[in-house]
Amino acid sequence: METPDTAVLDGIIKGLSMSDYQGVIGRLAESFGLSRSSVSLRFIEESSEKLKTFEERRLNGRRFVALFIDGKYLAKEQIIIVLGITLGGEKIPLGFLQTHAENSVPIKDLLNKMIERGLDYEAGLLCIIDGSKGIHKAVTETFGSKVVIQRCQWHKRENVLSYLNEQDRGIFYRRINRAYQTDTYEDALEQIKQIIHDLEHINLSAARSLSEGLEETLTLHRLGLKELFGKSFSTTNIIENLNSQLSRYLRNVKRWQSSDQRYRWIACALLEIEVRMRKVINYKQLDFMAKIIQAESEKQKNL
Repeated sequence: METPDTAVLDGIIKGLSMSDYQGVIGRLAESFGLSRSSVSLRFIEESSEKLKTFEERRLNGRRFVALFIDGKYLAKEQIIIVLGITLGGEKIPLGFLQTHAENSVPIKDLLNKMIERGLDYEAGLLCIIDGSKGIHKAVTETFGSKVVIQRCQWHKRENVLSYLNEQDRGIFYRRINRAYQTDTYEDALEQIKQIIHDLEHINLSAARSLSEGLEETLTLHRLGLKELFGKSFSTTNIIENLNSQLSRYLRNVKRWQSSDQRYRWIACALLEIEVRMRKVINYKQLDFMAKIIQAESEKQKNL
């Protein structure tokens, strides 16, 4: 049987605007014989419980092989989200935080809280991140030699292209894509180095951008994982998709009244999205990736 609690939560999380929210409150109050204020209070209480559940749920008992970390802007405030991939291919939102910029200190705090909740990284973790120095510093300082970083090829390409004029942009878009789509590390590296050489003649800033973090954009290539997992793990597209779904849930909020409201709504939306997310491509082969990442983390430890 539908209760005020479930009805309010269901209506809100499916994307009601603040103006519609008042209408929903009125209809629910009439349906259940409650006052508007009591229905509103029930939603606050229930969404607070959802937030508590999200932030405190244990992570031990699941083997995570990869983390996607990315930021999105929500009402002029940046939200950093961590999405975990289990050995079975499930996509699990693990945590988020509100921060004005991608600073390493709050991100490290978020990661450490996840460790306290049982996130086990001793067997190694593949972290897929954009070019943010703050995120990079946070994951390397938190996980040390146990983290293997794959820089997002999409972000790298777009950053390089941003320096170029329209004609050159089209040419180098195709060349960079071809290089990243190459299966072997040696061929991809050779193509990228040639692109850098050619860019040096027309735009040194673009050349330097492509050179920066070059090896980390080719991590999957270097480890022999590109063919199996390049589509899912060479870019942050998986978490960008999560962010897109999150935006659809929250897009109708006209005015965020407090940080508490922001946290409650995001947690509710993430829990709703989680149950609908499909497993990653080639998830049955993730045990192979896990072994490669573990071997690489052991190698890094001995350097």
